[in-house]
Amino acid sequence: MGELPSVCIIGAGVSGLTACKALEDAGVPHTCFEASDEVGGNWYFQNPNGVSSAYRSLHIDISKPSISFRDFPMPERYPDYPHHTHIFEWLRDYADAFGVRERIRFNTRVTQAERGEHGGWLITLADGSREAFDALLVCNGHHWDPRRPDFPGSFDGPEIHSHDYIDPSDPLDLHGKRVLVVGIGNSAVDIVSELARKTVSDTVFLSTRSGAYVIPKYIFGKPADQVVKTNPRIPVGLQRRMGRILPRIFSGRMEDFGLPTPNHRFLDAHPTVSSELLGRLGAGDAVAKGDVEELLGDRVRFTDGSVEAIDAIIYATGYNVSFPFFDPDFLSAPENVLPLYKRMLKPGIDDLAFIGLGQPIPTIFPFSELQAKLAARWLSGDWAPPEHAAMEAEIKRDEAFHTGHFTNKPRHTMQLEWYGFQHELLTRSIPAGQARARGGAGTGLAAAGRAAGPADVALAV
Repeated sequence: MGELPSVCIIGAGVSGLTACKALEDAGVPHTCFEASDEVGGNWYFQNPNGVSSAYRSLHIDISKPSISFRDFPMPERYPDYPHHTHIFEWLRDYADAFGVRERIRFNTRVTQAERGEHGGWLITLADGSREAFDALLVCNGHHWDPRRPDFPGSFDGPEIHSHDYIDPSDPLDLHGKRVLVVGIGNSAVDIVSELARKTVSDTVFLSTRSGAYVIPKYIFGKPADQVVKTNPRIPVGLQRRMGRILPRIFSGRMEDFGLPTPNHRFLDAHPTVSSELLGRLGAGDAVAKGDVEELLGDRVRFTDGSVEAIDAIIYATGYNVSFPFFDPDFLSAPENVLPLYKRMLKPGIDDLAFIGLGQPIPTIFPFSELQAKLAARWLSGDWAPPEHAAMEAEIKRDEAFHTGHFTNKPRHTMQLEWYGFQHELLTRSIPAGQARARGGAGTGLAAAGRAAGPADVALAV
């Protein structure tokens, strides 16, 4: 076998760490560039790279067994729903346990990634230096570029995104204030629940356009994701139909708490997990509203015609999928749409893969780990994707299966049902790709020799 390709990894969060570990296991040479001074990405509270979105009280809304990596389970001493400090500690322990730090260059931001005419990558760093690689793994995450709505009118008070929220005093002092939180995802309901305590804000308003089904963290005394999970051996459509009764059993009617009727069926949008929100709404500490119709200086008008005095607004309205190191004409994700083969490979670019660029239900951790292991097989020559036309056809089938039933909004462009995804990859796509690699079929970066060495890249740009 010839020389294995040299690989650049951008980011040392969850996806970058699993990529480093998988490539190290496969003997694939790689360098990981991380803008921060430590691993952990979003789970590094107040990360000096400026893009972490963890707030002080953040607990993950998926339980410990679901989060755990197959190669590195969470410690038994951790609670069912770990705090961000637990996850950060665990990711650092993962890096140390598998010796991946040696391949990570900290405090090193990638400012540009350019693909050569015949393949290969030229990576420009913040200090102006350049380095060449044969392949690129993008692990920069998709919860760091805040997305904000554009409401008519203007607001006189402070406005922040949930990305910038730390606690009731930072970056805004919200004590005794009338606060509007826009959105009904997990960050939104966490922030509403925290601010709605009478010891904090005066009144908290929760504005949602589409509504949501709020499910508790515990069902029958067990973490919800351990009780309600899909079975890849049972038709997913049947499981969805059977599951539609669950919100009524666990939480009742959303309308009884003042929330608008969800504009979708249960599991046709990402569910919201909270054991506190409905209690805050029921106690009157938080007040549910529909969509914002207009900003009126120190007030806000909602679509039901009501007008409320508001002191501050927090937009918990999601994130853009973006790649600041790519020329947008080369590759971008308008409205968060970027179809990929197995949420990893872009047909026609045979030396590039994305790790963790999906929104799996229930969680991203094992998803990134499995994708990283598949990338290592691909880069070491043990797996090959299909020809481009076959990849395109399978992308359409996968997107219809995983996202076809979801509401059409940027939050749901990358949804996937994890257990079905994992089962399909392990039982069909990986064995088929290994057979292609052994037979010399398929497409992708050949392990028998470099597709385009560093010299080729330098000449091409």
